[in-house]
Amino acid sequence: MNRLFIAEKPSVGKAIADALGKSKSDKGYCETKSGDIVTWCFGHLMELATPDVYLPDDVPTTKNGSKVWREQDLPIVPERWKIQVKADCKAQFNVIKKLALKSNITTIVNCGDPDREGQLLVDEILSFICNKKPVLRYWASAVDSVSVKRALSSLESNEKYAGMRNAALGRSHADWLIGMNATRAFTLASRRSGKGSLLSVGRVQTPTLNLVATRDHEISNFKPQTYYVFKGNFKAENKTFTATLQYGESQKGLDSEGRLIDLNAARLLQQKLANAKKSKVIAFETKRKDKNAPLVYSLASIQAEANAKYGYSAEQILNICQALYEKYKLTTYPRSDCEYLPTVQHQDAVKVLKSLFSFHTELKSIISKADPSIKSKVWNDSKITAHHGIIPTQQVGNLSELKDDERKVYMLIVKRYLCQFFPPAKLLATTIKLDVSSELFACKGSVVVESGYLAVYGGEDDTLEQDKDDEKEDSQSLPKLSVGEIVDVLKVASVTAQTKPPASFTEGTLIKAMQNIYNFVPDGPFKKVLRDGDGIGTSATRAGIIAELKRKGFLELVGKKIKATPVGIKLLEELPDLCKNPVLTAMFESQLKLVESGQITCKQFEEKQKSFALQLVEKASKLTISLPDGSVSTSKGAKIQNNRGRSLKSKVNPFKRK
Repeated sequence: MNRLFIAEKPSVGKAIADALGKSKSDKGYCETKSGDIVTWCFGHLMELATPDVYLPDDVPTTKNGSKVWREQDLPIVPERWKIQVKADCKAQFNVIKKLALKSNITTIVNCGDPDREGQLLVDEILSFICNKKPVLRYWASAVDSVSVKRALSSLESNEKYAGMRNAALGRSHADWLIGMNATRAFTLASRRSGKGSLLSVGRVQTPTLNLVATRDHEISNFKPQTYYVFKGNFKAENKTFTATLQYGESQKGLDSEGRLIDLNAARLLQQKLANAKKSKVIAFETKRKDKNAPLVYSLASIQAEANAKYGYSAEQILNICQALYEKYKLTTYPRSDCEYLPTVQHQDAVKVLKSLFSFHTELKSIISKADPSIKSKVWNDSKITAHHGIIPTQQVGNLSELKDDERKVYMLIVKRYLCQFFPPAKLLATTIKLDVSSELFACKGSVVVESGYLAVYGGEDDTLEQDKDDEKEDSQSLPKLSVGEIVDVLKVASVTAQTKPPASFTEGTLIKAMQNIYNFVPDGPFKKVLRDGDGIGTSATRAGIIAELKRKGFLELVGKKIKATPVGIKLLEELPDLCKNPVLTAMFESQLKLVESGQITCKQFEEKQKSFALQLVEKASKLTISLPDGSVSTSKGAKIQNNRGRSLKSKVNPFKRK
């Protein structure tokens, strides 16, 4: 029995060929000693046909042969979907087709990446060539030799993953229906103003743009309000510490957030507390508590961390993680929305740590202290999605080969993994409550008594999970006191503060916002659905969506902050709410999960999207949109986003007849 392995990309194909015992290479494929053949794609070799294919032959054409965009042709809804080989992929497609049809090939193995798109991109080729041979599925989240050999030894029936293929197919069809129809409809609406601007609309990109524009609006319209905070300095056992006045329910002048905003009330408190010299301890509690190691990274969390620490863009971080996975084989599959690890991989810890020790000079002392028998909360099968968290592989690398940004991101990943083999940090947490002239002051403090996993970061928490605003007070070392004890009051003073507007999005926080979109909708049934879902976009597409919005001139970077441009804001003003509402696009993803699990069919899902596309076209038909200067024109090279996150070049003046 000879098998044909079809990988998603050349690097994966070559890793599989090496593991099988490559005997020779040819153009577009490798042969193995056993007679198996390994070939590869370059991502999607196939694409959905353009709208022109479905339009009547009598539609006028432009000078370059594309059909004119007309209102009467919308919405464009294919009765039968047509796919075609991408123009620049025909040579490799022919290689795969020829190999798949060889009589000595009895079985085909789908070696797409372990996600929906990876499943579809091989399956659609096999469907297009009408393959009748048995198909198996190879599933690996890393391309190091150990992971590849493990996956090769556990091939399963490809039909087990039919739900993933159907979900990917449904998504691509729905993205086409919405993107192609809405983009044409709203572009035609802009044409009616005389400018003819190309307005790209998408089920994820438009709500993402709206997130940023809404935040910008909140910031620009924010009116700060003054409030008053009372801080007391105290001394006991030769230690000074700080506590804050806690306002009671009877305190006058508080706002709905419990902040003191009344100046007269603040003055009365100041007079009452100004001469206090002694205070009485009314509560004292000290206890040890564990601080667990942070989970390993998902793509969203590594993007947030590296953006905050180093200012790298979300797209840049994705590309770095992809290189670490694909080029260097040092980390596992990066496009993951999961921060947990399967329990079976715990047995690999000894080998991974040994590998890291062999080439991580600066971390040798830390790695030598790691205990592979420790099983942190990161090992949890119930939390695993299609992928697991991003971790180092057993590949022995050479850090000098990495670029500076690659090294920095890689070290973040390595340190998160190392944390899992250290015990929790031990903290001594203390709470003190004091009576000062019948007013309650309180403080909390914690000190590290055993560093545990914090040793990986030099004894301090170097992650974003720590609340930096409370860091100074929470880390203070408090004296040991007893209830009823009298404590000296050194000073009590009011501090004037002002409410702050919400922070502008950075690319890292925008990625997080897209993932946790439920935080941006009002309470209600949709909130729960969104909390249980995946947000808008996917871990694999969010960085590209942000990058595309920047390229289109709808978003821009101002330092590290990401802002909506005047063009982006104007576009949002003209679009109907159903284009901008994150609830609808998140529900889209939740429906795809039903397709994936087989609870609804792909056709049932698509019928809903057809209805959605029709609504958008009807809305646009009633609009005339005039954008400010700087809008994206329909000149050569303008782009319309297609169904797979790649770009289709817009034809010159698609409105113009011959």
